[in-house]
Order: sequence, then C-alpha cells, then structure tokens
Amino acid sequence: MSHVLLLGATGTIGRATAAALLERGHRVTALIRPGSTAPIGCECIHAALAEWPAAIAAIRPQALVSCLASRTGAPADAWAIDHAATVAAIDAAQADHVVLLSALCVQEPALAFQHAKLATEKHLIASGARYSIVRPTAFFKSLSGQIGRVQAGKPFLVFGDGQLTACKPISDRDLAAYLADCLTDPARANRILPIGGPGPAITPLDQVAMLSRLLGREVPVRHVPLRLMGGIIGALSMAGTMSPRLRAKAELARIGRFYATRSMLVRDPETGRYDADATPETGTDTLADHYAARLSGEAADDRGDHAVF
Repeated sequence: MSHVLLLGATGTIGRATAAALLERGHRVTALIRPGSTAPIGCECIHAALAEWPAAIAAIRPQALVSCLASRTGAPADAWAIDHAATVAAIDAAQADHVVLLSALCVQEPALAFQHAKLATEKHLIASGARYSIVRPTAFFKSLSGQIGRVQAGKPFLVFGDGQLTACKPISDRDLAAYLADCLTDPARANRILPIGGPGPAITPLDQVAMLSRLLGREVPVRHVPLRLMGGIIGALSMAGTMSPRLRAKAELARIGRFYATRSMLVRDPETGRYDADATPETGTDTLADHYAARLSGEAADDRGDHAVF
C-alpha cells in the first residue's frame, strides 16, 4: 500500500476519496488550508496555498491524488486552483503515480475552467509520472438543485424541450472508489478515463419523471427558451465591463448555458455526437436513490458554491 497525498480533501468528493483510500489500506495525508478540518483517519498538514510546494516536497508521497477544483469556475479562480495550484503540487510531489480528477466537459472546451483543467492534464502527461486522468460525468449534487422548489410545488425548469442533454450521473462514493482503484489497476495507468455511473443515460425530463414517482404526484414542468439565457448573458457581459461582480455573474451564466446545451457523455470528435454507449459506467448508486434520500431528509443539500437554483 502507498503513502498517498490527497488534495481537495475537504470537498464532498475529496472526503469520499479519503474514505476509499483508507479502506484500501493506504496511508493518507491530507494537505488542507488553515482552518479546515481533515477527513477522519487522515494525517493532516495545514498550509496556505503559497506554502504548498514546500510542504509537499517535505512529504515526498508515493502517490498524489488530486480532487482539487475551483469553487466557482470563474476565470481567476480556475487558473489559480484548477491549473496553477495543481501543477505546483504535481511538480513538488515527484510522486510515482498521480491520479487527477478532471471533468468530462473538457472534451469541448468553451469556458475558463475547462481550459485550465486541460492545461493541467497536458502538464501531467508531459511530467513523466505515471498518471490516471479521470473525467467524470455529472455529479448527483449537480442534478439536485431543483429538489427544494419541486417540494414547494413549483415547476421543474428545463431548457428547450427538456431532452437536449443527457448524462450518466455518478455518486461521490462510486467516483471515490474509482479514483482510489486507479492506484492499483494497471489498466488505468497512463490513460484518460471518462467515467459515468450506472446507466441508462438520463435527461432532464427523466429527472422530472423520477421526482414525480417519488413524490407520488405529477411534477409540473416549465420550459425555458435558450434565447432567454443568451439575453441574460449579453446583458451581464455588457454590465460586466464596469462591474467585476456582474462580470463574474456573466461567467456563471455562461457555465449554466454550457451545461444546458451539452450532454455529459463521451463525444465523438469526428461527428460531434454524444454517445451513451461509449460512456463507461461504474458503481451501483443511482440518482433515483439519491433523490429519495434527499426528499426524506436522509441526505443533505451539499451543493455549496455550486448551487444554481
């Protein structure tokens, strides 16, 4: 078993990954910022971001697992965290194996955080370390933003006809197990690994059907024209030339439009078609089970900075 340095250990996926690594017998050191609390069972080093390279070099881990991600996806945050901090950690660790949590959406980069993640992927591949770059599809929490409004009797909002996009959502626990097993599965070494949860692929209207079954009533649907989102982005972009706050809101709106119009499935670069059959699956947790746990109060709303609705 390895001595693993874990980055991003305080997020929901990071905590699940810490548990998965410990379950498999690894010694786990979590490098976290001052004031944060490490997952139970991990050794802990507190250091400000600027101090990370020196702290990591002193640790000299055998493996590095990075679940690090910017909180908002805004350009400055993305380039500082998804790229600069992650690259600095890779270089300082000099680890035998680096497992990098990326994102499936980098297949068709249009946003700052996607370009930042791609730049980090390229740096890792060129570093000479054994690597596993994991590109997951949508997380359960990213598809749970409308549960509160639906419970309150409000309609579920869909863009276009509600079938523009699809994904194979994956739970934190199943993704964490996949990340941890990259360290011991030779078939996952030196590869870019798209991954989803158990199928079939799910559209927004499928989400509505799930919630209707679980609530025992028909959930109303409101169709939002995509041109409305385009108008909002245009207005915020114009206002953002004078206001940093509105400029940040414009970027968040662009992120929202991206996910409203792109499927989180493997994309054929030649045809541009998203292919559910070509999207690998792992795990056993289903979105319907997650919705049931949320509706019953068994699972908390853990979207944090990723809350949209």
